[in-house]
Amino acid sequence: MTKRAIRLLMLVLAFAMVAAACSSSDSGETTTTAAAETTTTAGATTTTAATTTTAGETTTTAAAAALTCDEPVKVGVITDQTGPLAIYGAHIMASFPLGMEYATGAPANGDTYTLDGCDIQVIYKDDQSNAETSVAAARELIEVDGVDIIVGSVSSGVTAGIQQLALDNDVIHIAAPAAANDLTGKTFNPNSFRTSRNNYQDGVAVCEYLPTQYSTFVQIAPDYSFGYGGAQAYRDACTLNGGTFVADDIFAPADTTDFTPYMEQILDSGAEAWLVTWAGGGFVSMLQSAQDLGVIDEMALAAPFVDNVVLPTFFANAIGTTASILYHYTQPDNEINDWLVGKAAEAGTFPDLFWADGMNAAILITEALKATGGDASAEALRTAMEGISFEGPKGLIEIRPEDHVAIQDMYVVKLVNVDDPEFKYFEAVKTVRPDVPCLLEGEYLDRCGDLPVGSLSG
Repeated sequence: MTKRAIRLLMLVLAFAMVAAACSSSDSGETTTTAAAETTTTAGATTTTAATTTTAGETTTTAAAAALTCDEPVKVGVITDQTGPLAIYGAHIMASFPLGMEYATGAPANGDTYTLDGCDIQVIYKDDQSNAETSVAAARELIEVDGVDIIVGSVSSGVTAGIQQLALDNDVIHIAAPAAANDLTGKTFNPNSFRTSRNNYQDGVAVCEYLPTQYSTFVQIAPDYSFGYGGAQAYRDACTLNGGTFVADDIFAPADTTDFTPYMEQILDSGAEAWLVTWAGGGFVSMLQSAQDLGVIDEMALAAPFVDNVVLPTFFANAIGTTASILYHYTQPDNEINDWLVGKAAEAGTFPDLFWADGMNAAILITEALKATGGDASAEALRTAMEGISFEGPKGLIEIRPEDHVAIQDMYVVKLVNVDDPEFKYFEAVKTVRPDVPCLLEGEYLDRCGDLPVGSLSG
């Protein structure tokens, strides 16, 4: 493992130790959130490009012959290293290099990996989850560094800007770990893919079980794309499974620090459970207000389980409940996940919520390059990525050709403790593979084909 990877993995551990210490304080505070929420390479020799792009079909790309590149393929990774979602950015900064190491079979030489006869150079940028900083970072990667592919970012709110720049400059974009529906819906473009799940995958997974435990719901979400997508998905999926929402969805500004009026609305609703979609430091204040006003005592928190650090505080009163989780290192049973867990153990830590997203982004890039024989042009990579499937730490990932949604496993688990020193909090209930609607609009609507459009019922 490179010195960079070791430093980044130790950073994750440090974040976990700090947050764990904060979560045991009398104030009940935690340090982070609930969810998370060019130029082309010339001279590549194409040997095979066996992919399927027919709508509704997904096949594994056939193994390509040895690939070569006259110039290195350049990949830019934009994530939050020092801003409000830095703990989740650390997940990507740890897991993406490991994904490249796994896919190429060797650690980086500096930040360059070798895939057969093709060098892949990775360039990292910190966007601090700030829209202007994110766009500036993407512009520098494209115009100065000449990247072929951009991966990022953590915040759904800044990722749309990266998408647009990728389209304007004809480079490929991969969303990881941003989850907003819009990224493969309202703001979709043919150059943008994702290895992260979307809001609907969260909603379908968790709402298979929530309505069996609670009949009535109210929900709160941040006032931007990630929040709107979460509210839409939970309302659709939980209603379809028999739940009832007894009040209008509550949207609060993402920078809210005083949640008192919103908690009062939740309490007044009389619902059995309150659903939360949130990303940002305000989650701490939200929990404090919920405790102060008695929301925690009066109704159940119903939401997907979160990262290893936040979970002990936010779900301390939920032991015995069942919900979904995007990824937890104890759930998948495959060799790639075992490899990832082993690499984390070498650095004295454990994979966390978004590690699979980062690793899968790296694997997607290398599998696509194998399919194109090293051709990193947007045209070649689009053809390779649409309909491609590959194995990652969550098992089989399928990039749906219609809208570039990453079809993947999600995990339904029962929370059995919140104090295991190795974060072994869960008992497995079921692995699900959510089938989600196509959310494309406007000129791209026809791409949906036979998929349900706009909602689970179509």
